Amino acid sequence: MTLATTLMIVGIGFLLTVLLTPLFIPILKRMKFGQSIREEGPQSHMKKAGTPTMGGLVFILSIVLTTLGVAYYLEMLTTQTIVLALVFAGFGFIGFMDDFIKVVLKRNLGLTSLQKLIGQIIIAIASYFLLQQGPFETDIKVPFTEWSFDLGIGYVAFLIFWLVGFSNAVNLTDGLDGLVSGTASIAFTAFGVLALVYHQQDIAIFAFAVTGALLGFLIFNANPAKVFMGDTGALALGGALAMVSVLVKQELLLVLVGIVFVAETLSVILQVISFKTTGKRIFKMSPIHHHFEESGWSEWKVVIVFWSTAFLAAFIVVMMEVL
Repeated sequence: MTLATTLMIVGIGFLLTVLLTPLFIPILKRMKFGQSIREEGPQSHMKKAGTPTMGGLVFILSIVLTTLGVAYYLEMLTTQTIVLALVFAGFGFIGFMDDFIKVVLKRNLGLTSLQKLIGQIIIAIASYFLLQQGPFETDIKVPFTEWSFDLGIGYVAFLIFWLVGFSNAVNLTDGLDGLVSGTASIAFTAFGVLALVYHQQDIAIFAFAVTGALLGFLIFNANPAKVFMGDTGALALGGALAMVSVLVKQELLLVLVGIVFVAETLSVILQVISFKTTGKRIFKMSPIHHHFEESGWSEWKVVIVFWSTAFLAAFIVVMMEVL
């Protein structure tokens, strides 16, 4: 794939999102799809109440159209492309149902954890069996080494853990304006480059379509956000990012490329364990981005530092793999 083709894919995803989002925002407002803010969250966030959410619908549509359209045009529409689109749209649908119940039906908790988990597991298992129709390998490589280990049929359990884990990790990260839009665009760009290095152009098409769409969405999602992606967008992005790492057969690299998502998740886990065992909190508030806010950092400062961390981690990983 040439640089011109790559830029074309990014550009299409970007333009579609930039054109569609201004049309979606008034619709979301009319339908009263406004974000509700948790009382236990930072008080500075209360002013965001009512901001349109479910904006993830816009970039999901843009990404699916860009990916399928470009892949078909370049004659690269593969089983892997279809699996990516299904996982992306499927996790997005679970997020949409969660948002719909919370925002429209006014049930603050949305889907139960069990309901979301069941949906995520079904999609993960379906994707595994679809991949098994082709020459799919069940080994996992140890990053920056020649070592690998084959999980065999046990790979399906790993796949469930990976997709569920990272979809929820990205969802936990989605607490500040533009935070996930920026960090996820960086992560997908990194895996897009890796896909090109490994001669998996079909995966690169999807990854760069996501990059373009998220950069377009960031125009409306950066502080002060005019629209939020909601669980609709966050769950879709997390599930798709995990699947991309699976398809390029560099699953464990996602721990490094997605270091911000991992840190956010670990902060919640450690906070819960600490409070339940000792009655004390490690952080002023979790996920960790709220800890920095409560420590006096502005929202923009937290976002910029987290973006920078994500970029540095992704850059180091890509350089180590390329060189």
